[in-house]
Amino acid sequence: MIHAFQTRLDRMPFAFVLLALLALFVMARPAAAVDVQKVVSPGGIEAWLVEEHTVPLIAMNFAFLGGSAQDPAGKSGVANMVSSLLDEGADDLDSQAFQRALEETQARIRFSAGRDNFYGEIRTLSFQAAESFVLLKKAINAPRFDAEPTERIRRQVLTGIKRSETDPDSIANKTLFATLFPDHPYGRRSSGTLESVESLTRDDLVGFHTSVFTRDNLKIGVVGAISAEDLGPLLDRVFGDLPAEGGVVPIAKIVPTAGARVSPALDVPQSAIRLALPSIKRADPNYLAAYVMNHILGGGTFTSRLFSEVREKRGLAYSVYSHMLPLDSSAVLFVGAGSREETAGQTVALILEELRRMGEEGPTPEELQKAKDFLTGSYALRFDTSNKIAGQLLGLQLNELPAEYINTRNDQIRALTLDDVKAMARKLLENADPSVVVVGRQAG
Repeated sequence: MIHAFQTRLDRMPFAFVLLALLALFVMARPAAAVDVQKVVSPGGIEAWLVEEHTVPLIAMNFAFLGGSAQDPAGKSGVANMVSSLLDEGADDLDSQAFQRALEETQARIRFSAGRDNFYGEIRTLSFQAAESFVLLKKAINAPRFDAEPTERIRRQVLTGIKRSETDPDSIANKTLFATLFPDHPYGRRSSGTLESVESLTRDDLVGFHTSVFTRDNLKIGVVGAISAEDLGPLLDRVFGDLPAEGGVVPIAKIVPTAGARVSPALDVPQSAIRLALPSIKRADPNYLAAYVMNHILGGGTFTSRLFSEVREKRGLAYSVYSHMLPLDSSAVLFVGAGSREETAGQTVALILEELRRMGEEGPTPEELQKAKDFLTGSYALRFDTSNKIAGQLLGLQLNELPAEYINTRNDQIRALTLDDVKAMARKLLENADPSVVVVGRQAG
């Protein structure tokens, strides 16, 4: 294994190897040591910066407000297609020329589309930053959407959609969102359907880009070997030519459907189980109390109640977890599990019982203390690389949290009382009637 890894390294350009290694090991410091500067460019573009000159690396994460929820009805998959095409030719560079330029600069540029946001990131060595950010500017401002790469990416997306039609987890997730959010953008599949992806035109791609890629929608986090004085002009060079405003459509607020029971049939030996119920948004002042409650319920994986009761004690599921998903226009608490077909019903019943028990009783003092210790002790791991720090800076802005949250978050968790967490357990889980999706042989 070591020899094989060394062989791969030997075949890579030195700058690429250095970039990959530095991205992993650039920082290892506690969250409290992160000093965030708010930089405003001469043109008025704001970014949050953590300056770090120990190694010659710059990491930038950014997002435009408006993801796959902006896909027009009947055109689901637009945002996903755009995210795959931005580095497939831009401005004066066709797809092959753009990829060659990336190889020459050793920059890593990636894009992805979430439901509410369109994400981008760049990792570059500082001595190649000028050339790397020129490529990023081209991709953001002037994507070509040429026919050849568009059709190639379309085929890849269609292949993925077809493959997902026989995957129980994919079917469960798709069915759950369609059930929770009927006739709403959140209920559509981000990758689209076979019909919608086939129908997408270049005008659809251009329309999404024009609507979403605007300066008023932009949030940026930067980490690395660049000063605030240098970052300001760089922001204008990369993003300054974008339109000031666009056409992002407001997404209607929606409460997830409760109490639905859906069982798509699929001939597989293990059933995919999903439960979901309304939750609270990230801006709610009680969010951290709910977050700690969820950690105890199923977010803590090997230490959670669901893991202990469903898997460890009874062996009913090979995986079980819970997760909070705050969206811009809704909020959901998910529970997921995978179980043998003959125990799927028993697994669902036990999960429902654990939700009821948490809602009525809340956590114990011992559970709360263990959760606090883990969540505060592990928080520094979110800041041990430049990549992670850039992601955290962006996440804070998207969630409209202050930069100081990095240093106050652990104190806020420590200050939570048992009554605080029990109150959120009652609010979210007592008398709750989750929607349930089970995909498997016994379904239907």
